[in-house]
Amino acid sequence: MAATPSPTITVPLWHAAHGRTGDKGNRANISVIGWAPALYPLLVEQLTEAAVALAFVHRRPSRVQRFELPKLQAMNFVLDDVLDGGVNDALNLDSHGKSLSFLLLELPLVVPASLAPLLRGPRSTA
Repeated sequence: MAATPSPTITVPLWHAAHGRTGDKGNRANISVIGWAPALYPLLVEQLTEAAVALAFVHRRPSRVQRFELPKLQAMNFVLDDVLDGGVNDALNLDSHGKSLSFLLLELPLVVPASLAPLLRGPRSTA
């Protein structure tokens, strides 16, 4: 007999984590920090380099790297060539690193319903 899957909810990433962002030249640096240690494995599983590259496909990153920081329940993503040449070269002020974390924090995250009490904000967009 097949196991019954546990119920899940889908929420924007910001319900499970917060972010910090910076930029240097044409490189964006986005950190994602889980609100609770129990949420970290979900972040690692679902926030892959490929998923982040897809979220920023319109910015055409030449490379996306992920660095895991499990003791901080965090990950750091480095995206190359996404800032229109950097602050001094870009004509679009909104393209710089500080504003890009919001795009990442809107990605959907599938969370077991049993972990819903650890989330922040409205609980479900299922």
